[in-house]
Amino acid sequence: MAVSPCLSVNDQKKHWWLSNRKVVDKYIKDARSLIATHEQSEIVSALNLLDAALAISPRFEVALELKARSLLYLRRFKDVADLLQDYIPSLKMSGDDSGSVSSDNSSQHLSRERIKLLPSNNSSSDSPGRDPSFKCFSISELKKKVMAGLWKNCEKEGQWRYLVLGQACCHLGLMEDAMVLLQTGKRLASAAFRRESVCRSDDSFSFPNSITTLDISGTTAPPSMPPRNPTFFSESENISQLLSHIKLLIRRRTAAIAALDAGLFSEAIRHFSKIVDGRRPAPQSFLAECYMQRAFAYKAAGRIAESISDCNKTLALDPSCIQALDTRASLLETIRCLPDCLHDLEHLKLLYNTILRDRKLPGPAWKRHYVRYREIPGKLCALTTKIQQLKQRVASGETGNVDYYALIGLRRGCSRSELDRGHLLLCLRHKPDKATNFIERCEFADERDLDSIKDRAKMSALLLYRLLQKGYSSVMSTIMDEEAAEKQRKKATAALQAAQAAAIQVQQTQHSNPKPEHETSPVSSCNNNSKNTTTNSNTNVFQGVFCRDLTVVGNLLSQVGFNRPLTVKYEALSC
Repeated sequence: MAVSPCLSVNDQKKHWWLSNRKVVDKYIKDARSLIATHEQSEIVSALNLLDAALAISPRFEVALELKARSLLYLRRFKDVADLLQDYIPSLKMSGDDSGSVSSDNSSQHLSRERIKLLPSNNSSSDSPGRDPSFKCFSISELKKKVMAGLWKNCEKEGQWRYLVLGQACCHLGLMEDAMVLLQTGKRLASAAFRRESVCRSDDSFSFPNSITTLDISGTTAPPSMPPRNPTFFSESENISQLLSHIKLLIRRRTAAIAALDAGLFSEAIRHFSKIVDGRRPAPQSFLAECYMQRAFAYKAAGRIAESISDCNKTLALDPSCIQALDTRASLLETIRCLPDCLHDLEHLKLLYNTILRDRKLPGPAWKRHYVRYREIPGKLCALTTKIQQLKQRVASGETGNVDYYALIGLRRGCSRSELDRGHLLLCLRHKPDKATNFIERCEFADERDLDSIKDRAKMSALLLYRLLQKGYSSVMSTIMDEEAAEKQRKKATAALQAAQAAAIQVQQTQHSNPKPEHETSPVSSCNNNSKNTTTNSNTNVFQGVFCRDLTVVGNLLSQVGFNRPLTVKYEALSC
């Protein structure tokens, strides 16, 4: 009997689907066996098999989970974020707002719902000179992120996405997103565990396989830490510790921003220093953001050298940070260091042109920016005008008038001890040998960037150190000139006082020895004549010495430019 063509086509489709499913299952099985070895080379091979399986079946949940956990095990956090970027709350919010680039830009519209942790008396976040990135933590923003994190059905697609993506976001510096994702994943895992344990007796109570991390060859997951960490915790314990660390960092940053908003610059610097100098390393992009905000605090406090140093660290960690380039250029313009300011502005102009050419902000879609794409053309026009004005100032010869007093943080007319103390503190803090110490407290998303970060940090620190040394030499020469002039003035004053004292002494001598008017006897007259002769000879000798000293004093006074008239009695001028 002949087979109908319709049945033959259905059989072929069914055979094709079954064959692809068998191939995918084979890839998954081989990948599980390779992942179970916990060796990086084997896990890389397993990723190739998983990519082949996903090429055949792009929505296969098991393959997606194994790939995401394998990338997390290999510390390829950017690849995890690219794979699951649809679940990042801030990225979802920016898509919903359709006009903002990041969660920080969209949260600017929530100013009415901000929590003011400290009173703002002398400064306000709504002032025109205030940077829009400084804001307090918004409860409404957190609610929107939670709702955005639950926008898909977790029953069908699994809660593993929130746990894996939350850990990746934490290592990428997206702290608010990581907190929301980890809390959501932890809550969903607890709910699933409660549903599974409803019908169980107390004797059969155990942890579900979905939250263990000792083996991923079956239904378990790999650890979120690299293989060099010998300690293995369950995934729930790791997530609890990670959440505690994230909340601590967010609390400290919120307190620092609130203090900065209230005008308490030293308090803001102290809170930011707790973050960047902490014992536990912080993510690279999060540290770059904290260094940038501490640079704003240093700038507001008038500590220009420290502010430039923090801008250098921010640019070493994130070379495309627009805020850091703009802030460092404004600081260099403040101290009238125009060539270095022009260099930064030219770099910023090149970055703006690159953004307009690529029609997108630098970095991946989930990277946080504090500028919108539609603002770039206006900023570029203003920047071009400013560069032309600075070039005219350089051409007119304003390059040598650098304000080194403001750079070192000294008042004009300071003493040598104040200069030595300020210069010593700055040298100990910004020595080129210590330029890369902050890297030890930084957790990098990609270890391949470590060498380039060190090179950028050393170069910028060396330029700042040379500028400090040049400033020290310039201020020291000014102080030495002032000390020499003061010494000459004191010497001239002392000579003038000596001349006046000598004139007074001569007057007293003449008044104490008057000439006799009457002669009493020949013997007495002879005695008086001999006494008068002796007195006249002594007086003539003293008057000659006085005239010689007065000539020397006159020469000294003419050398120092002393033009005031002297009151001298004419009796002292007779020789």
